[in-house]
This record gives sequence, structure tokens and C-alpha cells, in this order.
Amino acid sequence: MTLPSVILVHGAWHGAWCWASLQAELDRRGIASLAVDLPGHGTSDLPLGDLHGDAEIVVRLLRSFEERGQPAPVLVGHSYGGAVVTEAAARYPRAAHLVYVAAFALERGESVMSALRSFPAREVALSGAMRVVDGGAASVLDAETAIPALYGECPAAVAEAAVARLSPQPMATMTQEVTGSPRESVESTYVLCERDRAVHPDHQRIMAARCTNTVVLETDHSPFVSAVPRTADVIEGIVRR
Repeated sequence: MTLPSVILVHGAWHGAWCWASLQAELDRRGIASLAVDLPGHGTSDLPLGDLHGDAEIVVRLLRSFEERGQPAPVLVGHSYGGAVVTEAAARYPRAAHLVYVAAFALERGESVMSALRSFPAREVALSGAMRVVDGGAASVLDAETAIPALYGECPAAVAEAAVARLSPQPMATMTQEVTGSPRESVESTYVLCERDRAVHPDHQRIMAARCTNTVVLETDHSPFVSAVPRTADVIEGIVRR
């Protein structure tokens, strides 16, 4: 039996590079994965876009799997990437499973910002790291403040290398709404990070209740670095199910 592959979608300011440690672990377990660079991030030479443009990149990958006769893949989204995989699966409902890693599991008509406004108010360290640029069109992160917000339990050298790769994030990605809620027909798992200082755990619990299953990790916002074996365990369990 051919195992489904895993498509990894990074969060805001990041790129495919953030998944490298997790991909190496998945390789050791015989699980194929592809990490996506959303437009304007990582090695992508495309201009920065919006949520719907980011989702279209993932839709193209889903189509390519079907055209090649490969099993429907597992979609994994981290943080903002959860909004991307939600929109992609709503547009092209051919995913074996949706995995939200400290991610935005949005409902039809929600955006990242509207969801946060609807949740009980909570303070997170990430808010203090954000700087608006380009006349309000994008945001960047202050490197020193971003480390405890995003990588609080990661090795210091790894965190420093990560913040050096961060890139601007268009504000449109945070305000654009998703057009569907694919979890109504696709099984989903929420990976809730209890010591997260970017997406508050209380907010994660609200979104986890929207998913089929919940797994709790006692770690920071970046378990693909701080808790690699445990994160790989979750994905492997889904892939081999």
C-alpha cells in the first residue's frame, strides 16, 4: 500500500525552510513530504500576495497529485498556514486529512483577524514583535522579540538562524476571508501547543474544538523545531492510519 505524502505549509513570515528538521525525521520514517514556499517567501521569486493566492499554490499541488494518480495527500498548516490549507481544501476538496499545528482553523467567512477579534482577548508576545511597513501593506518582525514569541523552547543557535530568514508578510493574508469550511467533510487534527506565545493556547482550544481530533504538546509555537519527534509521531500516525 502506498502511503499518502505530506504537504507542509508554513506560517506568516516563514518559508519552506522552517520544516527542514521535521522533513528529515519524516524521511527517516519512510514518509514523503513536500514543503511549500508561499509567494514571496523563502526561495519564491513571486510577488507577495494574499490568502487566496497562497491557497492557489496549494491547490495546484493537490491537482498535480491527482493528475499523477497519487493518493490524496495530508495537508499540514502551521499558524497562518492553517488558513491557507483551509482555503485550499475548500476550493479543491482532495486532501486525506487536515493537520493544524498551532494554526488558524477558520470557519467559512472568517479571516485570521476577524477570528482573533471574536475570541476572548489574550496577550501574546508576538504582538510586541510586529512592525507595520510599506504604508500598512505588510508587517515584519523584530528579530530580538520574535525569538521568545516564536522559538521560546528551541535551541538558541537554531532560533537565531530562523529569525534571519524571516521575510515580510502582507496584511491582506490576515484580513481576507476563507470561502469554505472543509472540515465538514475532511477529517482534521489540531496540534495544540500549550506554551505558545504567538497564538494563545486559549484561542487554539477554540479552534481545536472545530477539528475531529486534538493532540496537545507542551511546547512553544514551533514544534517542528522544539518537539520534532513528537510532531512527527502525530503526522506518522495520521499517514499510516
